[in-house]
Amino acid sequence: MALAGELFDTPASRLDSFVAQWLLPSREWRAKMKKVVRTVERFLKEEDSQAEHLLGQKVRVLKVIQADSFGKGTALRNAAEVELVVFLSCFHSFREEAKFHQAVLSLIQKKLWRRQDLLALGLKDVYVAQGVPDALVVTIQPSEISELVTVTIVPAYRALGPLVPNFRPPPEVYESLIKAHCYPGIFSPSFRELQTDFVKHRPTKLKNLLRLVKHWYLQYVQAKCPRANLPPIYALELLTIYAWEMGTDESENFRLDEGLTTVMELLQAHEFICIYWTKYYTLQSPDIDTFVRKQLKKRRPIILDPVDPTHNVAEGYRWDIVAQRACQCLKQDCCYDNQEAQVPCWNVKNARDIQVTVEQGGHSDLILWVNPYEPIRKIKEKVQRSRGYSGLQRLSFQEPSGDRKLLSSHCSLAYYEVFSSIRICLLETFSPEIQVFVRHPDQGTHAYAMNPNDLVLTFKGQLEDALGLRRNLQQLEYQGQVLQDWVVLGSYDIQDSDTLILTQKRAREASCPPN
Repeated sequence: MALAGELFDTPASRLDSFVAQWLLPSREWRAKMKKVVRTVERFLKEEDSQAEHLLGQKVRVLKVIQADSFGKGTALRNAAEVELVVFLSCFHSFREEAKFHQAVLSLIQKKLWRRQDLLALGLKDVYVAQGVPDALVVTIQPSEISELVTVTIVPAYRALGPLVPNFRPPPEVYESLIKAHCYPGIFSPSFRELQTDFVKHRPTKLKNLLRLVKHWYLQYVQAKCPRANLPPIYALELLTIYAWEMGTDESENFRLDEGLTTVMELLQAHEFICIYWTKYYTLQSPDIDTFVRKQLKKRRPIILDPVDPTHNVAEGYRWDIVAQRACQCLKQDCCYDNQEAQVPCWNVKNARDIQVTVEQGGHSDLILWVNPYEPIRKIKEKVQRSRGYSGLQRLSFQEPSGDRKLLSSHCSLAYYEVFSSIRICLLETFSPEIQVFVRHPDQGTHAYAMNPNDLVLTFKGQLEDALGLRRNLQQLEYQGQVLQDWVVLGSYDIQDSDTLILTQKRAREASCPPN
């Protein structure tokens, strides 16, 4: 049997045994860690009269939660790091938390050194660690444990209140979070209970895969590159959960070696990863929908925290180093079977399929499920099979407050930074027709088939049928020039997919004869 740390020498068929023998924490270790946690929790829950003097109000601890890998059920053997989130009554909003955060940290820091039970437990050091957000780090040397235990204490605003099974926060919570306009992730501790629940109730086999990936990351990435700005382990956990969801259809029965290989393959394609969940927030809220769509337009990799859409946990890190180490892992025994063939990976795409609603005047909407990395021509092929069009298909879309864009057949929705549900417009043209966009101040921008050989007045008749605006009240402009009714459209050199501006004339202007 391989020794701990020798994952690369462990055959793929032995990974379950490797996890059981070397990565799972013992019952005794969990009991010792729980004793440390309970002692610190008792201290945090005890009220202190100095809090009233410091903040001008009674400061009570509403709740303390354990938000680390022990709380999630994914702790590694001999892990000696604990995170406690303390929900306080002095925080009534995200902005108040930002205002009083440092003051509360200072208060707790002063109290720690006066506690005899903590000193007896083996309190060694207390300091404020810079992070997102800043936290109080307590180092303890319990007599029953040879390693130093690190306890991280994070004060937080209790934005969620009591949780029940399958709890989804009301949209107002996330709308308030978005409007706080603070550094991404700084308020994530307010959602730690949901973060914990997101993992804790998963199958045991998945938790073992998470342990395996974390062990690889700690031993072969972080330990080898201690000074590099590497992604947090949480980002690797979320990527692993996504791989399991998509690759096994959330099955409890799967092979660890295939899961490990799949995660390594995804890490090598990190620049294409765009992952998010809508388990806890809904895109039915316009504010949340607009914000998430903007998040998904940022540079990839994108892994949005499932409980905090303001936090892309993958942003700004050296994923190239992780990818190099993943490539190395795929060459080791842990990714090869007994026949010395590489273990196959699951069929997992770099982004989820999204709903595409194809709309066309005179037809009912067509609903398609499309992967953002598929070429647009694939969408056209699906439309062709569904409706049997013989003309040239033109697909376009428009984002709120943006211009309408033509979707090029050789590009993908990902090229246009589209990773969530979208409505696209279908226009069928026949030679010599071209597609033009007509922008109306009140009705948005729409696509129309235009014959360059027709008169402007003829095209206005088409707009009248579509918009209900009489042609004598229409004024069309192209590049600042007003189009005259009895002039051929082609004489204005209007090109395919150009945009015309439509405005409504005043009644007096409409009654005047043309020049």
